[in-house]
Amino acid sequence: MKADIVFINGEVITVDPKNSIAEALAVKGNRISAVGTNQEMKVFIGEETNVIDLQGKSLLPGFIDSHIHLILYGVNQLAVSCKAEHIESVKDLLIDLKKKASTIPTGQWIRAWGFNETAMKEKRYPTIAELDAISTDHPIMVTRTCSHICVVNSRALELARIDESSENPKGGIIEKDKEGKITGKLIETANMIMADMASYSESELLKAVKIASEHFIATGITSIHEAGAYGPESFRLMQQAIKSKDIRVRIYAMVGSLNNSHEFVNKMVSSGIVTGTGDERFKIGPAKLFTDGSSTGPTIYTREPYSSDPGYSGILYYKEEEIYQVLGQAHKKGYQITVHAQGDRAIEMYLNCVEKALNETPRKDHRHRIEHAGISAPDLQQRMKDLGIVPIPNPPFPYEFGDIYIEHYGNRVNRMYAARDYIDNGILAAGGSDAPVTDHDPLLGIHVAVNRRSRSGMKIGTVQSISVMEAIKLYTWNGAFASFEEDVKGSIEVGKLADLVVLNDSILKVDPQNIKDLKVESTILNGEILYHRETLVEI
Repeated sequence: MKADIVFINGEVITVDPKNSIAEALAVKGNRISAVGTNQEMKVFIGEETNVIDLQGKSLLPGFIDSHIHLILYGVNQLAVSCKAEHIESVKDLLIDLKKKASTIPTGQWIRAWGFNETAMKEKRYPTIAELDAISTDHPIMVTRTCSHICVVNSRALELARIDESSENPKGGIIEKDKEGKITGKLIETANMIMADMASYSESELLKAVKIASEHFIATGITSIHEAGAYGPESFRLMQQAIKSKDIRVRIYAMVGSLNNSHEFVNKMVSSGIVTGTGDERFKIGPAKLFTDGSSTGPTIYTREPYSSDPGYSGILYYKEEEIYQVLGQAHKKGYQITVHAQGDRAIEMYLNCVEKALNETPRKDHRHRIEHAGISAPDLQQRMKDLGIVPIPNPPFPYEFGDIYIEHYGNRVNRMYAARDYIDNGILAAGGSDAPVTDHDPLLGIHVAVNRRSRSGMKIGTVQSISVMEAIKLYTWNGAFASFEEDVKGSIEVGKLADLVVLNDSILKVDPQNIKDLKVESTILNGEILYHRETLVEI
C-alpha cells in the first residue's frame, strides 16, 4: 500500500522503548505505516506520495503539553501584554492601558496579563489610584504572570461588590492598607472571583481559542492537557470549536475551574461523565482541585517558612479533609484525580488523600496526578512512587522565575520541578508549560530541563538537569501515558497516530545550550501538515 507522505534522510527520534533513531518513515491516512531506513521506505512511494527530504533534521512525535491553559492563553492575546518588550515599567504599562481605554466603548473591561512586579523598574504593582486615573468608567484588571494575583481599579471592585467591609474569601486575600483601605490587589481565590467577573463574551472566547490553537501548532504542540478555566462553559466551547476546526490540537480536559472548582468537580462526578470519555480529539481528563498558590506569587503552601519571610508559609485553599471529600469521591467513581499543588506541605496533604482513597477503594493503574509538584522533597517522591502518582512538573519555570525561586525558597530550588530525581527514582513524570504563566514553546521547556539556568544565566537547581532524550520523552511519550493514551500517540511507531513535528536542525547534535534557539519547521497532526515554515495551512 502506497503512503500519502514519506519522510527520508532524517533523524527520526522515535521515543520507542529502545529510544531508536531511524532515518525515514511513511504515513498513510492518519497513521504511521512504516518506520525504518530510506531503502525500506521505497516500497511505500507511489506517484501521489509526498516525499519530504529532511536533510538530517530531527523528526519527533508531536509534542504533548501536559499542563496548559488553552482558553486563558487565548483570551490573553486579546488583552494588553505586560510581557511586551517595550513595557519595562509601571509607567509604560499605564500608557498602554490608557491607549486601550481610548479605543473601546465605555463600560467594557480593560485587561492586562503577564505582569511581573520584579521585572518592572519600580519593583511594584500599579496602584488603584493609578488605574482610576486611567478610567473609572471602564473596569480595569491587571493580572500577574502567575494568574493567581491581580490589581484592579475602583470600578472593577464596585462590579464585584468588594469594599472595605468585605471579608477575605476562603483561600484568598483582599489586600488592605494599614488604614483599612482597599489597595486593589486581590490574591488567590479573591483574584479568581474577579477573573470570573471579568469573563469574556462567547464570540471573544471562540476567537481566543482559535488563536491559542494556532500558536500551539506553530510550536509543534499536537496534544494538550487543558488545565481549566471557566468551568462547564469551557467544555462546551472547546467541543464546539473542535467540531468547527477552530481548535485543531487534541485536548485532554481536566475537570476543574479557576473559581469554586470543588463545586464543578462535584457536579461532573455526579453527572457520570468519567475520565476517558470522548474520542481522539477531545477527552475528559482528571478531576482537579487547587490546594495552594503560585510559586512566583509567592503563595505556595510550604512545610518550612519562606527564605524571604520567616513568618510566612503560603496560602492553603482547602483543608485535607475537604480535599478528600471531593477527590476521594471522584476516585471511588472511577476518575483519575489531580491537584494543583506547589508547596511541599500541599503535596503532602494530597498524597495523604490519595493513600486514604486507595486503601478504601483499591484501584490498579489509576495514574492519579499532581500538577506542578513544585517542591518535591525525597520523602514525598518516595510516596509518589509507592502510590503510583504521575507528577506534572513545569520545565520552563526556572528560566523565567528561577531568580525569584532562590530568593523565596533558598536551597529548596534543588528539589523544585525535580525531573532528575523522578527519573532516577523510577517515577514517570510528564512536562507541562502552564502557559500563559510562562512560554508554551516545548523547545524552551526541553532546553531548560537540560540546562536548568534562568534567563539571567543563574544556575537553578542544576542537580535536576536531565539529558536531551529524557527531556524529549517528558514532552512526548510520558505525556501520552499521563492521559492513558500511550497506545495511540507519544512515540513514532507503526499504527500510532501521525502526530509529528519537524525541526529546522538536529536536536541531538546542536549544542544543548542552544536548544531554545531551534525552530519548528513543520507540524503534522492526524496525518495532515498544519504548519510549515512559519505558515499555517488551512484545511
